[in-house]
Amino acid sequence: MKKCKDWSARYAEPVPDLARAESLIATIPDFPEKGVMFRDISPLLADAEGLRRVVDALAAPFAGAFDVVAGVEARGFLLAGAVAIATGVGMVPIRKAGKLPRPAASVTYDLEYGTATIEMADDLPSGTRVLLVDDVLATGGTLRAAQRLLASLDHRLAGTAVLLELDDLDGQHACGPVHSVFRV
Repeated sequence: MKKCKDWSARYAEPVPDLARAESLIATIPDFPEKGVMFRDISPLLADAEGLRRVVDALAAPFAGAFDVVAGVEARGFLLAGAVAIATGVGMVPIRKAGKLPRPAASVTYDLEYGTATIEMADDLPSGTRVLLVDDVLATGGTLRAAQRLLASLDHRLAGTAVLLELDDLDGQHACGPVHSVFRV
């Protein structure tokens, strides 16, 4: 497995202003149901400079500390893949149940209205240092389940990073320290 290349010099200075990138995240009221303010990152993903800046911001605190990036289905895949390419490492998906041809481990966790299960194949050597990436931290249930899943496969969590944290939902309480690029 390829180790994370030394790209920390790229971050000798703080990540450049992210205000423009943040402005590209659209807020859609009452989606998927009344009262919910959905954060659509599609305009940000479509903007090359904005995407580069947030990828740099996601990875910067963990420079040299991880061997692979894990992305949580589905929008976490997009960000994790970009972070992996930018840092010279591979990416592994954490999928919803039933989506992998050969899951090695799974974790079931509670949602607001039921339960969900995530899975990951056991393709990495024991002790691999993993940076966990997702798009949004809300209540923290999915990220906490992903952390538990990585631990069950004997991987070392190098850190957890998200693009956007919803402060009112206190997800940091559920899943420990999480690096958030933006907070609303």
